[in-house]
Amino acid sequence: MADPNDVRRIAMSLPGAEDASSPQRLAFEVGGKGFAWSWLERTEPKGPRRPRLDVLAVRCPREAKEILIALLNAAHVDDPHYQGYPAVVFRLDGVDEDRLAHLLETGWRCIAKAAAVKAFDAARGR
Repeated sequence: MADPNDVRRIAMSLPGAEDASSPQRLAFEVGGKGFAWSWLERTEPKGPRRPRLDVLAVRCPREAKEILIALLNAAHVDDPHYQGYPAVVFRLDGVDEDRLAHLLETGWRCIAKAAAVKAFDAARGR
């Protein structure tokens, strides 16, 4: 099962990825835009949100969100704040490294410039 160290290692292997994390939360960007970040949990109504290092939000295409939620199965975290937003939220201990890599790459592809995605695919023989 994945952990924050896996997130950091995989996210930073993506071209142009930047680590904008702090000790309290994970945050990864490309071109100044976030593609993966720690979920901010609200433990009481209207109370402050607190970052959870064990739960990650990753950007995704709107049209793929329901498919990704189904793939995440029990690892998916349902948060009304993310309804209609192009991101999925999931517990790290509910995904293996391969699934985590797929999700992070999906998020990166949503944000990265087309030329970077094309070069990335070419380097991987796609």
